[in-house]
Amino acid sequence: MISSTSTWSKYVFIALEGAADAVPAGKLELLEEGIKPIASTFVYGNKYLQRANAVAVDPVSMPLHEAKKSRETVFQPPAGLALFGAIRDAAPDSWGRRVIENMLRAAPDGLPETEYLAHAGPHRTGALDFRDAPNAPAEPGKLPDAKSLTYLLDAAAMIQDGKPVPKKLQLLFSVGATFGGARPKAVLLDDNRQWVAKFPVARDGFNVPLVERATLELARQCGMRVPETRSIHLPDGRDVMLIERFDRMLLPEGSFGKRHVVSALTMLKMHESDTASASYTDLADTLSDHGATGFVAADKTELFKRMVFNILVTNDDDHLRNHAFVWDGAKKGWRLSDLYDVVPKPQVGSERFLVLGVGPAKGRLATLDNALSAAGRFGLLKHVAAEIIQHLSGVVREWRTCFEAFDVPKTECDKIASAFRKPQSIGLREVEKT
Repeated sequence: MISSTSTWSKYVFIALEGAADAVPAGKLELLEEGIKPIASTFVYGNKYLQRANAVAVDPVSMPLHEAKKSRETVFQPPAGLALFGAIRDAAPDSWGRRVIENMLRAAPDGLPETEYLAHAGPHRTGALDFRDAPNAPAEPGKLPDAKSLTYLLDAAAMIQDGKPVPKKLQLLFSVGATFGGARPKAVLLDDNRQWVAKFPVARDGFNVPLVERATLELARQCGMRVPETRSIHLPDGRDVMLIERFDRMLLPEGSFGKRHVVSALTMLKMHESDTASASYTDLADTLSDHGATGFVAADKTELFKRMVFNILVTNDDDHLRNHAFVWDGAKKGWRLSDLYDVVPKPQVGSERFLVLGVGPAKGRLATLDNALSAAGRFGLLKHVAAEIIQHLSGVVREWRTCFEAFDVPKTECDKIASAFRKPQSIGLREVEKT
């Protein structure tokens, strides 16, 4: 059977910093063979290039300085990729895909990539949008509020069970439910702020919403940048975690501005299957190359802390999509985003690994001495890095106190206790010698 090829042409819009409305940035053409993308091109528009506050749609694959050299520059994805990284970042991940498939009555992963891009809606991650014409209006999408959480969870449960969502629930749920990530979630509006509501799953081995929230608050106690979080306990006993969106900002007139966000996967020009060959030091180098003026050193230190924290709490879901960069127009560079998606993973084995490489000699091995060995690549002197590790170890050692303060029951703490190893047994003694 011969697969047919088709070309999908759309204008890529971007919301520039401090503005509620997006402007056309250029034209994307995506070639598909059946449902598989095989090639794409992008050309910036002349009017966009003349804007003083224009920002690259993709900082590494569509740099503005290249486009300004020749305004007819046709960009293609790097490293043999079919899609530009920034375009891929604007598409939904596995959960958002399940929502779209349910809405369109399609089989799992049975739609062309362009269908997922087209149906991700106005509340997708970041600042990009895709429209048919340079003067096409934005898609409307009024967000639900926290009062709708019970209905949103019911719709999410139907999708997980492979059941069609009724039309009345679909209209409510699909507006902000095509967000990234693997777990069920939805975007909602509460207290005049936008939040990602993260839901429980029936097969979870512990109360993930409560535990994730407590872990993020533990990271805040360690001195890391964390969005505001909340827990909501529903009358039926289910718990939901809310985390405020760092890619949205409330504007003076009451509307929301969007912040341009790209994943670490995009910054490193990598395919998702190659993520295990990347390292935290690669992300540190990215900050050196593309970081916002005056914030590079602070963001590299923040990144080092996150690597150490992931070791201490056994968060081995630290893949490249769980690290992001946010454009800072005032400083003309990229900031490390706020922390998100950090969940301890209870396990029996004493030898553990992160997804990304930690140190130069021991690779992905999740030990504190391995983290220390990479200190120089983060711009840290050894004794300064050792002090950071000691401080984080001391805070995380008291994790139960923090978790109980954020309403995680003792029974749930017991379920995840194996994720928290004693710092002395994972290299703290070697660090203290420094």
